[in-house]
Amino acid sequence: MAVFSEEIEMEEAGFFRKNEKRLAREQRKLSRCVKGSRNYVRQKKKVARCHEKIRSQRRDHLHKLSRRITDQYDIVAVEDIDMKAMSQCLHFGKSVQDNGYGMFRNMLDYKLAWKGKRLVKVDRFFPSSKKCSKCGKIKKELKLSERVYRCTCGNEMDRDRNAAINIREETG
Repeated sequence: MAVFSEEIEMEEAGFFRKNEKRLAREQRKLSRCVKGSRNYVRQKKKVARCHEKIRSQRRDHLHKLSRRITDQYDIVAVEDIDMKAMSQCLHFGKSVQDNGYGMFRNMLDYKLAWKGKRLVKVDRFFPSSKKCSKCGKIKKELKLSERVYRCTCGNEMDRDRNAAINIREETG
């Protein structure tokens, strides 16, 4: 979900993925029930509880992460990414929607404002992934499958970490 320019420990979220089988089972049971019956109403409540649990877990995780970042930093820079387009065209659908990036950005925004700190949004067309964080050279083409950024100057690092460093440097 997030990569930081500095080493910050972050546990993997993916609450929808973890509860997907249970939710599918409850929804299958619901589909077999006769609409309007008492068992249908009961099963509908069970499905709603599954959704609520996933939503609560995600929200709790995002609150804790945004609070930790807000406490540590005075200025936070984020990339203004179109998550809806990313989930539709890059085959990341469930993963992108499961991390709740938009909700996370809103939480970060109001918590930083509350403490008198700043959130800086970097334009989505800024070449953060394609630009070398050491020499500043911009690659013409960079495939999504290339997870390690390699530059002619000898810089070799994780692609997302390189982008995070570039975003930090852009906001200065």
